[in-house]
Amino acid sequence: MTAPENKLKRALAAGQMQIGLWLNLASPSATELVGGTGYDWALIDGEHAPYDPTAIQTQLRVLGQFDISPIVRVPIGEDWVIKQVMDLGAQNLLVPMVDTGAHAAQMVAATRYAPEGRRGMGAGVARAARFGQIDGYLDNANDEVCLIVQAETRLAVENIDEIAGTDGVDCVFIGPADLSADMGHRGNPGHAEVKEAIAHTVARIRAAGKAAGILHYDHADFAYYAKLGVTFLGVGSDATLLRVALGDNLRDARAATSG
Repeated sequence: MTAPENKLKRALAAGQMQIGLWLNLASPSATELVGGTGYDWALIDGEHAPYDPTAIQTQLRVLGQFDISPIVRVPIGEDWVIKQVMDLGAQNLLVPMVDTGAHAAQMVAATRYAPEGRRGMGAGVARAARFGQIDGYLDNANDEVCLIVQAETRLAVENIDEIAGTDGVDCVFIGPADLSADMGHRGNPGHAEVKEAIAHTVARIRAAGKAAGILHYDHADFAYYAKLGVTFLGVGSDATLLRVALGDNLRDARAATSG
């Protein structure tokens, strides 16, 4: 038995639209609900949600029950963080704040075993290789990694050709919130200047033959991003959808019972 085939990696390489959801509640029950809903992927947000390694492992186990691709966003692009998350069993990683081609190349190396990279040889005692039960794990583990890097600053936009052109990067994900803030439009990712930068960045990513991704909450814009060439589309988070549903429910109840 070898490392599991990475369905998300192959779908992105084939240009297939992959729709998913952010997991920010760190709730196994909420994650179980998401896993059974039919999304293509779900992202365990280790950057902005209360996840420690044990919680990440729990989320990976919950999602493992379903036909869905788990992704882990690490809090920072450091080798030791990536090594730990991969040993927990994550094959799909999202690394924030990658501003240069050199940083992208470092992240590729951090996710691969030598001689192609520098990932530590610890999977034999970790969940990634079922604690040593996958005898052939090392044979194809490098090939089954899907690395997504985030471009979310003006510097990243300037260096997008280098970032997207890095061998081993499967997808470049645009972070509209941080990008808009860095461009002087904090809290306004829909600003015309930001949208122009996003369109340019998507075009350059696609020209490099890589998948382009973005997270967006407004249903009215999903078709726009699909037409732009985005094939890795985040359409919300468990926390946001719950908040909106709760607000709508209360509003409807107030309206029905007033007067």
